Amino acid sequence: MSESSVPAALDADAEAVLAAARESTAWPFQEARTLLDDRLKGRTPDKGYVLFETGYGPSGLPHIGTFGEVVRTTMVRRAFQLLAPDIPTRLFAFSDDMDGLRKVPDNIPNKEMVAEHLGKPLTRIPDPFGTHESFGHHNNARLRSFLDSFGFEYEFQSATECYTSGRFDAALLQVLRHYDAVRDVVLPTLGDERRATYSPFLPVCPKTGQVLQAPVLETDPEAGTIVYEDTDGSKVETPVTGGRCKLQWKADWGTRWYALGVDYEMSGKDLIDSVRLSGRICKELGGTPPVNLTYELFLDDRGQKISKSKGNGLAVEDWLKYANAESLALFMYNKPRAAKKLFFDVIPRHVDDYLTFLGKFPKQDAKARLNNPVWHIHDGAPPREAAHLSFGILLNLTSVCHSDDPAVLWHYIGRYAPGATPETAPILDGLVRHAIAYYRDFVLPAKQYRAAGPAEAKALEDLRATLAEAPPDADAEALQTLVYEVGKAHGETFGDLKGWFKALYQILLGQDQGPRMGSFIALFGRDETLALLDRAIAGEDLST
Repeated sequence: MSESSVPAALDADAEAVLAAARESTAWPFQEARTLLDDRLKGRTPDKGYVLFETGYGPSGLPHIGTFGEVVRTTMVRRAFQLLAPDIPTRLFAFSDDMDGLRKVPDNIPNKEMVAEHLGKPLTRIPDPFGTHESFGHHNNARLRSFLDSFGFEYEFQSATECYTSGRFDAALLQVLRHYDAVRDVVLPTLGDERRATYSPFLPVCPKTGQVLQAPVLETDPEAGTIVYEDTDGSKVETPVTGGRCKLQWKADWGTRWYALGVDYEMSGKDLIDSVRLSGRICKELGGTPPVNLTYELFLDDRGQKISKSKGNGLAVEDWLKYANAESLALFMYNKPRAAKKLFFDVIPRHVDDYLTFLGKFPKQDAKARLNNPVWHIHDGAPPREAAHLSFGILLNLTSVCHSDDPAVLWHYIGRYAPGATPETAPILDGLVRHAIAYYRDFVLPAKQYRAAGPAEAKALEDLRATLAEAPPDADAEALQTLVYEVGKAHGETFGDLKGWFKALYQILLGQDQGPRMGSFIALFGRDETLALLDRAIAGEDLST
């Protein structure tokens, strides 16, 4: 998933590729066309580039939502670059590190020390981990390391730096000049108590360093100052520039869009109202809100919204323990506007779907390639690897081998796909290790082998005899046909082929579902399969 400055060229005429991009139904191209045609009118912005942005709240660590937002935004950016290669683009990963810390996170050391600094900007709170100059700097470093590990191309931006360096000064003075108009946008959304004291500006107390929710008594656009009521009741005049004030959330977001000239930013469904209000504020300041994609939120296996505080989510590191990053990118690519369940059971399917899309890509024309998710996952240049086995097959191979040693699995794989080695098939090698981990943690605990009944044992005997007599060079498809024929011959026992295969899975693999048996037999080996059938026919315990 590493990035390049320009998407790799497809093996097709450039004009055909561009025409395909203009017609592509893939959502990143739809978003890119909206940005290019509706907002930019096909022209480069006055600032000289198109700005994509993603936001990050550094009071916590990067999480799977962070990955999703950056990878999806990158997909739109790459689609845009294909549509308009002459227009420069940039992607800002913006950290709201000047926000005041409201509560001490549960997952940090030295909580008592951090508690003494509540209310201060994150970049003014000592680092509880003792590795950086502040808590904000620590978490910002974690964000950059997180994004770098996936090879994302981005530019990190700090709210603290933007406020204190003067980069936001002109925009802050514009807010001050339009103070009443900005307040009027926000006030209808507040309760009576908050409405009475609301100001878009939050002074940073020079005595305590805390970000204050203080009533603003006077504004002076000419002087660039506000007068606020301090906690002791005194009146304090302060400039709104130079980091002496920061803006409240909705005003902050809209002003950032205005100050930086953000052209594209996506956000979750829970921020729909904030997007609308921030857009109005951006317009009040004289700017144009960015094109926005609202994505749905993730759900757990019970259909409940995932919450970090509840701990019912799936972390990036969890997914990457059991599958490759590309399968996670595919999960993010699929239907971003639809709510999706995010839990461990979805991992194998997305691995296999990724492999399917990867296998189709070389044979597709330009139009089909641009609609193939792997184009967006790999910036137009997905890897080519001949030795592909489904994740399901690898899980079942792990099951019958009763081994967590990758070398044992590669013994069978090398025989099934001559020439395939961990060195020549790195994707497959990674999936072997992921399959072992997934099998150990999720499949093995749920396995329940059952013994074959008398009629089922007779069917297994017939299957064994049929396989033993099959030509030595019978491939997976031929073996699958033989399994079908035996199942049909014992229709009275199993009812239909579905019942036949379910019985095979339960008796031989200890589960209700399984792989195409022909492919499994070809991979596991004819002699090994015959030995497995012998054990099942004899009523042995196949769990060992």
